Amino acid sequence: MLELQRKFVDLRFGMFLHFNMATFQDREWGDPTSPSELFHPTALDTDEWAAAARSAKMTWGCLTTRHHDGFCIWTTKTEAGRVAKAEPQIDIVRSYVDSFRKAGLRVGLYYSILSLRDDIRHFNVTPEKIRLIKDQLTELFTNYGEIDILITDGWDAPWSRITYEEVSFREIYDHIKSMQPNCLICDLNAASYPTGGLYYSDIKAFEQNAGQRVPQGSDLPALSCVTITDGWFWKQQDLHGNLKPAETVVNEWLVPLNRRHCNLILNAPPTREGKLAPNVVQRLAEIGRLWSPEQPSAQVTQHPVITTPNLAKGKPIHASSSPDTVGPDLANDGNFRSSWSPEDSDTAPWLEVDLQSEHRVSVIALVQGQRGDLLSTAKSFKFECWTRSGWTTMVESSIHSATMVLAVRPVTASKFRVSLTSNRGPLSIADIGLYNEPSDAES
Repeated sequence: MLELQRKFVDLRFGMFLHFNMATFQDREWGDPTSPSELFHPTALDTDEWAAAARSAKMTWGCLTTRHHDGFCIWTTKTEAGRVAKAEPQIDIVRSYVDSFRKAGLRVGLYYSILSLRDDIRHFNVTPEKIRLIKDQLTELFTNYGEIDILITDGWDAPWSRITYEEVSFREIYDHIKSMQPNCLICDLNAASYPTGGLYYSDIKAFEQNAGQRVPQGSDLPALSCVTITDGWFWKQQDLHGNLKPAETVVNEWLVPLNRRHCNLILNAPPTREGKLAPNVVQRLAEIGRLWSPEQPSAQVTQHPVITTPNLAKGKPIHASSSPDTVGPDLANDGNFRSSWSPEDSDTAPWLEVDLQSEHRVSVIALVQGQRGDLLSTAKSFKFECWTRSGWTTMVESSIHSATMVLAVRPVTASKFRVSLTSNRGPLSIADIGLYNEPSDAES
């Protein structure tokens, strides 16, 4: 995993290609009731996409195979809205991967779990719909050669609300890895999960258009996506609209992000014809003339990847103390924006979770919160598990970031406790994480 993450970060700069039904409607989400025939690129030129990427010194691309409306731009055999029903029939994914590989560029794909055409929505997920997702991913990962990264979206996001339990993250993760074990999985979930941990992603994602920023000093393998136009999909007004200046892309984003172990992916949306507009092609070439990759790139260090549910979520929890209205349940409610705090007089604060039956735990997480406008000042912690001989220490650590995710020697127990020490100032905990992550041999 670490070597794959390092290679991805070293790609440095990629082209995001939002091209789907929304392209033909001047929308950011396509209308799921639209007929397939509306998707009709008259002059598709994926070789031009690749050439423009090369001119910007990009090294890889990522194409929206299915966006939130659910339209598929490959010749899927599944029962779904798809390009196979459009005239003329054309496999956009095939054309894209062939062009980018021919140009010496690496290949990534984007796939939305949310699908309005297929009614794959929160509270509406069924086994048949999960089978549709897996069947479509099987097509994408068996018919188009080696895929370096899959970017998923519409999954455990505040606006889609499809949870990792409704559509099991680990099930989909294992499904993809069974076909292509070297493919990295990246979910666009930074709106829901802390910036300091690899939650449900091999690569941490930040969406700049949504205000998500890579923290100073971050050493997680990451990508940051942003648009060269105002939106993700091409709008007719973009032909004469404002594009992001080359100086901004290079000097404010690309260079500093690369220094933070982050790969920048710049969205260059194709037009309704299936080409890149002349102003976009020109701006990409300007970027390539302005940017020279630094050598060597920042080296990524080992970080645990969380792929399984938090065993502590919603389980009985107790604390050494709690101020009025602030209970320990705020530390395992699955909401990273709520947090537990001990009483100010509590000099030895702790939290204890009862899983109610024995579970294997191999990764632990501790996420600090804030009290009012003040950030927590916890400086160290100790995780213990209850065994026949009493409380046994799993790990002790000083705290160097608001989110601590650590791999530990696997233990099987039913009760877990975290004890905390604090600098002067408030202490609050937003989340306790207990995860049964498979070992490398099991993955």
